[in-house]
Amino acid sequence: MSVLKIRHTGIVVSNMETSPPFYRDLLGLEVWWDQVEEGPMVEAVTAVPGARIRTVKLRAPDGLSIELLQYLNSPGPVPPLNTSNNIGCNHVALQVNDLDALYRSAQAQGIRFHCAPAVAAGGRPR
Repeated sequence: MSVLKIRHTGIVVSNMETSPPFYRDLLGLEVWWDQVEEGPMVEAVTAVPGARIRTVKLRAPDGLSIELLQYLNSPGPVPPLNTSNNIGCNHVALQVNDLDALYRSAQAQGIRFHCAPAVAAGGRPR
């Protein structure tokens, strides 16, 4: 048995009104699912009794998706800002057609970065 492909990356967000515009408007991903999910199956897979989750799925041209999840009735606290050496999901890597233009556009919209885009030792942007 082996993995055939990666379907999506799930990201829990605190506000579904402000989160999708980053992925949709800035990165150009297409929203293909926006629904509230609840019931026994959702409770089972999340291990959260009574879970009620708004799920927005965004798709890249190659078909890979990012799934944003907002727990509507049982949200956890917003954690403090993590540093890159903390245990857990650290980043999602996306390939774009013009990294410098995207970086400038994101900055113009008030998104803060630790540093400008950099090129790795192998010659590929990181």
